[in-house]
Amino acid sequence: MVTISATYGAGGSVVAPELADRLGLPFADRLIPARGPLEPGERLSDQEREEVRRRGFFSRLAHLTGGLGLPVPDAGDLRDPVRRRVEANLTELATGEGAVILGRGAAIVLAGNPAAFQVRLDGPPDRRCAQAMAIEGVDAATARARLEETDRARARYLARLYERDPADASLYHLVIDSTVIPSAVCVDLIETAASAFWSRSGG
Repeated sequence: MVTISATYGAGGSVVAPELADRLGLPFADRLIPARGPLEPGERLSDQEREEVRRRGFFSRLAHLTGGLGLPVPDAGDLRDPVRRRVEANLTELATGEGAVILGRGAAIVLAGNPAAFQVRLDGPPDRRCAQAMAIEGVDAATARARLEETDRARARYLARLYERDPADASLYHLVIDSTVIPSAVCVDLIETAASAFWSRSGG
């Protein structure tokens, strides 16, 4: 197993499927096994966007009902079912032939799995914007807006489900500034490091 956490513009949508192909493993993009040709993109998935929308709805509902003296919905009302669904899918992947998993807090869920190699792709915002422009074919203003929306939403997602910060380097075995290292070299680095990790851990 290789889990890849990537900020917007860090190239996770390019590196992860290339790594999966190199390792001969299935590629799971936000828990959906990829089928057919890939369209590189760094933006929020529809599922991620829906979770953020639900979070906003619960926050507004809690504010309203609390002011009326009514029972306030607890964050667990939403967190627990989502978390169970995410963890069940990741567990299924982990007990199968393995996979390269992009996003969804896999580094947290599979932290205790001795065969799971955890990777973080990141870089300074300006360089991530420039790289996103090349990956998605968008202008600077669009890339900047997507960076702010996507980074904020993914951080909130993990904070809500696991009370963890995806920028915490202690979650990962390898952290790469993928804005200064070409994607092909990132794949080489991860493959080499993961192979050494599995050899040492017996995974």
